[in-house]
Amino acid sequence: MALSKIQTSQMLDAPNLGRRNLIINGAMQVNQRGTNSNITSGSANFGPDRYKFQINDLGTWELSQSTTVPSGQGFSNSLKLNCTTADTSVAAASYLLLQQRIEGGDLQHFNWGTSSAKNLTWSFWIRSTKTGTVSVEFQHQNTSGDYYTRSSTFTISASNTWEKKTITVPSNTAQDIKNHQGDGIYLSFWFTAGTDWTSGTLNTSTYSTGVSNTTRVSSSVPNHADSTNNEIYLTGMQLEVGDTATDFEHRSYAEELALCQRYYFHTYRKGIAIGSTGSDNGAAQTRIGSSVTNHHSFTVIYPVPMRATPIITYYSLTGTVDRVSHVGSDFTHDTNVSITGTYELGERGINGIAIGAGNAGIAGHVIATAEL
Repeated sequence: MALSKIQTSQMLDAPNLGRRNLIINGAMQVNQRGTNSNITSGSANFGPDRYKFQINDLGTWELSQSTTVPSGQGFSNSLKLNCTTADTSVAAASYLLLQQRIEGGDLQHFNWGTSSAKNLTWSFWIRSTKTGTVSVEFQHQNTSGDYYTRSSTFTISASNTWEKKTITVPSNTAQDIKNHQGDGIYLSFWFTAGTDWTSGTLNTSTYSTGVSNTTRVSSSVPNHADSTNNEIYLTGMQLEVGDTATDFEHRSYAEELALCQRYYFHTYRKGIAIGSTGSDNGAAQTRIGSSVTNHHSFTVIYPVPMRATPIITYYSLTGTVDRVSHVGSDFTHDTNVSITGTYELGERGINGIAIGAGNAGIAGHVIATAEL
């Protein structure tokens, strides 16, 4: 009998479930941007890759990668949110929101919008200084471009203690998920919110479009910004089809990095902070002259094709944003020079730039962003 036909008891007990986790960087291994400090506002603050922190008028925060993890679960890293300037008063429009967004094209096997629509299970490990209610929100976009929202809650029972949480995400048989490379679903943690978000009855019973903001967050959420001792840790994020949370799907760092680089890439070497000075640190360089004044070959090929043609930001070797460096024969920085044009390969890379003046050698770093 062929070996492929033999099933041992171990195989029967632990079947190969294949790729299950739809979350990218669920174990918080990849942290290309490094620590993000002094966050006071905005809707696109990132720390560990793929996690977007949104804040409005509620203290000052730091978003970073941590080595504090639940014991015996196989994790090495977590996402850490810590309050660095407290705010004891929650204004009506204030909120703290952590989110991951997933492309609609990756979610068509949910069969939403049909009678065969599948339920989902969302699981994660969380640790927080504050106990009490956390609101979570599941939002998806349909083919018509409308967003349908449904909320739920879970409870942090013990302070500074790792707890595993599992949330059932009911299917939506009435509305599909748009099949494209843009927004498919949003998974959101509402850690704190003011009365603009909490004063209505929480929308837990059905997927609704055009929901009132007042129904999106539970009125029971505590103020996580009321002390600089407050910290929130998160790891082991998993979203999978079915009604049961399976063991976390551990993936290699290399695989997670490639998945993250579809949305964000920079030329700085690993561990080198954005805007660092003192050496090239992996910068793109060229000493090739051009017959066209001020135009340079400046090739940056992205490791993987990005989700869409990215937004490009340049840094010179001295860390000056929106500039590249003129360099001498020793390939060190001489002067900063402005960029007047970029010649792109779409989602694949850059093959040249135009600069403000001069045909001397140039060097600089590139940050490419195609986040949802």
